Amino acid sequence: MKLLILGGTTEAMLLGRALADDPRFAAMISLAGRTRTPAPQPLPCRIGGFGGAQGLAQFLAAERIDALIDATHPFAEQISRHADFAARSVGAPLLSVQRPEWRPIAGDHWIPVSNMNAAALAIGGTPRRVLLTIGRKDLAPFAAAPQHRYVIRSVDPPPPELLPPNAEIIAARGPFLEEDERRLLAEREIEILVTKNSGGSATIAKLHAARALGVRVVMVARPPPAAGDRVTTVKEALAWLTLRHEALSPRGV
Repeated sequence: MKLLILGGTTEAMLLGRALADDPRFAAMISLAGRTRTPAPQPLPCRIGGFGGAQGLAQFLAAERIDALIDATHPFAEQISRHADFAARSVGAPLLSVQRPEWRPIAGDHWIPVSNMNAAALAIGGTPRRVLLTIGRKDLAPFAAAPQHRYVIRSVDPPPPELLPPNAEIIAARGPFLEEDERRLLAEREIEILVTKNSGGSATIAKLHAARALGVRVVMVARPPPAAGDRVTTVKEALAWLTLRHEALSPRGV
């Protein structure tokens, strides 16, 4: 059974490892190529876009892909839309693997917002020391609020033209330890953390650290989920694939 995994997440990596030695499946992982040094992948890997939804559909048809797995970041709206269109175009089943959201617990000081513009406004007009852990593509609203002192953490440094004035850049890739996150918040005297509700364990330590230190968190909500089948764990994804494989296999095999 030929599979294409749209990856770039921990879930895609773990699913790839589970499939790498499974003779029932011939899988490849596709990465968007937005990071300069992507992590090594456990499966054959292609890097770069497909040329839009139609290009992805053409790739699925040309490679005779039996199932498409969308294991991209919860905020990767465009590729998820393209995956839905492409899968429907060629009649391939589509599965979305999306980790559960983070939920506030006792001691958290969350300010929920719907988008990055709202996040920038939620910081307020009074100058604050702000840690941004939102990636490098969504910085424009904060450049419009130059009164704050920003620390920006992303896998790759953002382009200079996107940066707010006097921003400090930290290039780092998770997972992060809580003790390191506490040290970062304390040393930079961070008052507000701005982050996306990505879920998962790789970067949750910043929320534990913010809770311990009483730092407010501006939490950007996820976009609506894509249509189609959805699971939250790699185990559930493997069960879904097993059922699909059995449906394709001749009886008695």
